Order: sequence, then structure tokens, then C-alpha cells
Amino acid sequence: MAETVTLKGNPVTLAGPVVNVGDEAPVACVVKSDLSEKQIGGKKEKVQLIITVPSLDTPVCETETRKFNEMLKDLDVDVTVVSMDLPFAEKRFCESFNVSNVDVASDFRYRDMEKFGVLIAEGALKGLLARAVFIVDKSGKVCYKQLVPEITQEPNYDEVLSALKSVL
Repeated sequence: MAETVTLKGNPVTLAGPVVNVGDEAPVACVVKSDLSEKQIGGKKEKVQLIITVPSLDTPVCETETRKFNEMLKDLDVDVTVVSMDLPFAEKRFCESFNVSNVDVASDFRYRDMEKFGVLIAEGALKGLLARAVFIVDKSGKVCYKQLVPEITQEPNYDEVLSALKSVL
């Protein structure tokens, strides 16, 4: 059964399987701002922080990406912020706000983030990604998940940082 979140208080259904803590993280292919592809999820040499946002062109997503960029600069983590924004817009965003400590990537090509159950399936934002944070350990297991219940709100940064530090 798909999960739901809200957009300004109205329920919105998400497409894809529900991925929970303890599950194997699906492998997804996203496109970085230089148009190269990046595999996220699955087993890796580093702990992964996978952050999904609807669009970098919104104030909440901008703030979230900038905060994670600053918060995580000294941690040895593979961080990827994924949206449906085109790589060209992502590159402009990163240059405008000096975002260089996290990879900003797009799911426009393969729409693989549906494997994580975060693709918005209905309403005004249909086709975009819900706001969520996944921590994937080196073995490829999801060890933390925060699906932000209201799309217009920021995630709980302190909780993410605490969970991340417990895995490192």
C-alpha cells in the first residue's frame, strides 16, 4: 500500500513501494548537474544520505538543500539531493548558492525514485518527489527514514544528523 503525505493539509498519495528501515535500499540512477549519471542506494563504500525534494526553485527546498550542504561539509558521507529539476537548473542553483558539499541530481531521465516510494502520484505536484530523507548504510540497508508528513515543511535536521552520526 502506498504512503500518503499532505500538501497544505490535503492528502497526497505517493507512488511506488513503501521502503522502510531494515529494507534493502533500491538502486536508482539519477543525473548530476554535469549530466553524468550517479547510482544511489544499494551497497557502497560510504554511508549514503539520500534526500528527495519537490523542486529547488521553492523556498523550502532551497533552504533544506543549503542547510544540508552546510551541516554535512565535515562528514564523510555520500550525500545526494534529488529532485525532478533539470540538471541545467540544478547547476545554476548550485553555482548561485555555493552548494558544493552535496551532489544535486535529477530523476528526470529514469524516474527511479519511484522505487523509494516518494513519487507524488496525484494533485498539483504529480510527477515531482515528496520531501524525504533516507540513510543507507554501507551494506545497502536503509537505517533511517524520514518522510516529511507535510510537503511544505522542512525535515527535522537534528534527527537526521543524530541518526547519521550513529551510523558513521
